Amino acid sequence: MFIKKIGIDLGTANTLVFLPGKGIVVNEPSVVAISMLDNKVLAVGNEAKEMLGRTPEAIVAMKPLKDGVIADYRITEAMLRYFINKVSGGFRLIRPEVMVSIPAGVTSTERRAVIDATVKAGAKMAYVVKEPILAAIGAGIPISSAAGNMIVDIGGGTSEVAIISLGGVVAAHSARVGGNKIDQAIADFIKKKHGLAIGERTAEEIKIAIGSAIPQTKDEYAEVRGRDLIAGLPKTIRVSANEITEAIQDELREIINAIKKVLQETPPELAADVIDKGMILSGGGALLKNIDHLITKTTGVPCYVADEPLLCVAKGTGIALENLEMYKRTIMMSK
Repeated sequence: MFIKKIGIDLGTANTLVFLPGKGIVVNEPSVVAISMLDNKVLAVGNEAKEMLGRTPEAIVAMKPLKDGVIADYRITEAMLRYFINKVSGGFRLIRPEVMVSIPAGVTSTERRAVIDATVKAGAKMAYVVKEPILAAIGAGIPISSAAGNMIVDIGGGTSEVAIISLGGVVAAHSARVGGNKIDQAIADFIKKKHGLAIGERTAEEIKIAIGSAIPQTKDEYAEVRGRDLIAGLPKTIRVSANEITEAIQDELREIINAIKKVLQETPPELAADVIDKGMILSGGGALLKNIDHLITKTTGVPCYVADEPLLCVAKGTGIALENLEMYKRTIMMSK
């Protein structure tokens, strides 16, 4: 298979791979399972996620990215190699050009680590682009126009807020809070209030089933299974949607503070454009019920959820790869 270009949305929670002409071909969790005995990678993606919280001592299932940046270099490289090989087949005559998304607030060292890991994983050339720009391209925002466009990308590890005009970022803020911290807040709340220990997968399932950014008049309930902290035995409890809303308030406040910070730094002309057009929400966090209403209420700026918010960044890598010459100046390059 002669695959020349690959776009990768390297996320803290999920990694998506985009091939120009084919669309999104891989959407798997950013999890790697490793054997501690011989330091070998046993599983990546869906298979490794199944192992989270269920492994014996000799196996560790871990997320190599923390807050949107590489926490474990070697394992990230192994994960990238797995995804590149998966889409281009084990036998490759041509090394592909790979574009990878990075948070807007990364340091030059963190950016270099992503480039090096991508090249070592089998790329001929690695491009790294700031996530908000890719999310905006994928959401169909005309980023090259001389008008202010605001994008809020709530991912697993980071929430990226940016004002984009003429193809570049005018004001941006990266808050290290996202889906993972929200899951953790739910687990901590249930532990404190109900004396029940639950894993991060269970917390994520509760968030998807009944999580809401604002209290609801008609409350919903979900059954939660975990380990009773006093008796030490398995136990099932019922939690309400409004309890979950209460549990995640601090994390939501951090995201809103990041949005307010960017709005405060925005030049007046662009601020007028943003009030006129509103802001676009992308990323997995945009799927949290009523989050757009909460942002509109607290900032006074209309907020809209993009079509398929989870796929915006990956789609953006595909569009940018297909029109590489056009997007060259907003893209960092490396051999």
